[in-house]
Amino acid sequence: MSARNRELFGLIPATLLVTGGFTAVLLTRVSNVHDVTLTYGAIFLGCCLFAHLFIRWRLPNADPYLFPISAVLASIGLVELYRIQESFAIKQAGWFALGIVFFCLTIVFLRDYRVLERYRYTIAAASIALLLLPRLAGQATNGAYLAIHVGSFSFQPAEFAKIGVIIFLASYLRDVREVLVQGRLPRISLKHMGPLLVIWGASMVMLIFIRDLGSSLMFFGGFLALLYVATGRLSLVAAGAGMFYLGAWFLTNHIAHVHSRVEIWQHPFQPDLVEGKGYQIAQGLFAQADGGLLGSGFSQSLLYLPGGHSILPAPHTDLIYAVIVNELGLFGAVAMLLTYLLFVRRGFKAGLVSGDGFGKLLATGLTAVFALQVFVIVGGVTKVIPLTGVTLPFISYGGSSIIANFVLLALLLIVSDAGRQRPELRGGVVP
Repeated sequence: MSARNRELFGLIPATLLVTGGFTAVLLTRVSNVHDVTLTYGAIFLGCCLFAHLFIRWRLPNADPYLFPISAVLASIGLVELYRIQESFAIKQAGWFALGIVFFCLTIVFLRDYRVLERYRYTIAAASIALLLLPRLAGQATNGAYLAIHVGSFSFQPAEFAKIGVIIFLASYLRDVREVLVQGRLPRISLKHMGPLLVIWGASMVMLIFIRDLGSSLMFFGGFLALLYVATGRLSLVAAGAGMFYLGAWFLTNHIAHVHSRVEIWQHPFQPDLVEGKGYQIAQGLFAQADGGLLGSGFSQSLLYLPGGHSILPAPHTDLIYAVIVNELGLFGAVAMLLTYLLFVRRGFKAGLVSGDGFGKLLATGLTAVFALQVFVIVGGVTKVIPLTGVTLPFISYGGSSIIANFVLLALLLIVSDAGRQRPELRGGVVP
């Protein structure tokens, strides 16, 4: 079976999830279910088929599994959002369609991803500006400056900045790779260590001014992953990790809002915190415990009181993972995380088959940031690390997140398609 036909058949589980999930939710609300659920499934399948045909036309050799996996994750998000509040699902469906449009536009206008290397410094400057924009023009939400609000719409610049930062780092590290590999750590010049210091400084700025520990960890972790892939030197990674730890430790002890975040994480059930700042993480933990192994079922978890008061704060964004665990149980949550792991595996595979250093680092960096984003939000909800406002890719409610992740997906497919066209791979079968 050809790669594109495998991709086509891979869309079937996503469509069944949407149809079956909407049916299960509707059965808890009305006595009978009409053909509306089939309509939802057909519309979702239509969007996916459009993207599939576009990939078949423009990227015939691209990885056959990345897009179906993304569709499965998006279907989980749509069903859960519909269960939480119907209006969220309707808006998210619109963002999903717009994400498909940006996905196609990225493929059309970026015929050769190597062109991005020419503009790496411009992309880096624009990305840093995007990171600082919420502090300059936005308002704090739960103490962090994450989004810019324009009327009823909000925009999270960090979702797009992560892509730009990875493009810059992949291009830069490809050029200085030999210097970093051959030089001894104390003797590596400041010129070549510049990006490490810049990214470290940007991470600390995000902690101080933007107050977003999750994005700070995600960006710096992505850089360390790229640094290791480019050089193979654990000493450089250890030095970078040590710098981040020292900076985070210093800020935790000297910056009030950072200290408060860490204190909430360490003692969410403390009497003076559990009814205030620690309420969100405490309720998230209670919701996960209530789900058990098999979950309570769709629409069976208690999210709102009769008066409309929210028991689980931000269930459609920050705590959507807690809702999934509550209703699908530990088994359902593990199945979702395994789906993310499949995406990560195929993303790294795209880097492995790439024929040039920039493509390898670009695919690896994008995949690493994607994986770290999942870790940051799941780790925050499960109290592994402090809870932050990072979204769960393709699942959490939000237009910025889903559009940015579709652009990220398009870049991975472009790199994959170019790599699979290499002469040495044409005669064989690339899984």
